[in-house]
Amino acid sequence: MRFLLVEDNRDLAASVKARLSMDGHGVDVAHSLAEAGECLQAASYDLILLDIMLPDGDGRDFLARHRKAEGATPVIVMTARSAVSDRVDALDTGADDYITKPFDFAELEARCRAVLRRRGGVAQATRAFADLVFDQMAATLAVAGDLRDLRTREMRLMELFIAAPGRILSKEHLLDRLFSFSEPVSDNAIEVYVGRLRKKMLGSRARIETVRGLGYRLTETPE
Repeated sequence: MRFLLVEDNRDLAASVKARLSMDGHGVDVAHSLAEAGECLQAASYDLILLDIMLPDGDGRDFLARHRKAEGATPVIVMTARSAVSDRVDALDTGADDYITKPFDFAELEARCRAVLRRRGGVAQATRAFADLVFDQMAATLAVAGDLRDLRTREMRLMELFIAAPGRILSKEHLLDRLFSFSEPVSDNAIEVYVGRLRKKMLGSRARIETVRGLGYRLTETPE
């Protein structure tokens, strides 16, 4: 998934980005509301992590404008304010969840997963296609009952394919979802990760098909 982190504390932003990147997410960091607006114009995001007190304004005002513009990207507000009224205000403004600083990274990760599941209409952590069962929480892929571990990028790539079986996903789309602006990415990065995921899928009826000139799609070989 690709996240936008809006946080003016550079040390905290660097720590959150490093932790979420370890999970395979692409994370772009904005240190002000102006930078956040520029990021939203340049890319689409699966989740926004939004601080309230920014150097150029209140994050809640930014959130209200985002929702008014029909921005549906889920938002988790992060702030040192712990009063109930502050939490209610953020949620009423359009936040999907709220976490109080200082927070444990494990809790932040869990809240991110929960918000993404709710927005995707998925209550469970597992998804199935053909003879594959993908467990996002455990980072595993079961092929006809045979369990294989997935590394972070393989897991994120599997999330994209299994969420849209049969749909052609371009290399550009996959790059946009897997990597942030600041990450150096080689021209063949997607081919490398698709190749690794195909190896984990060996023996399955499901396969990742190359559609020449367009991208890739998850398909099923008839029994």
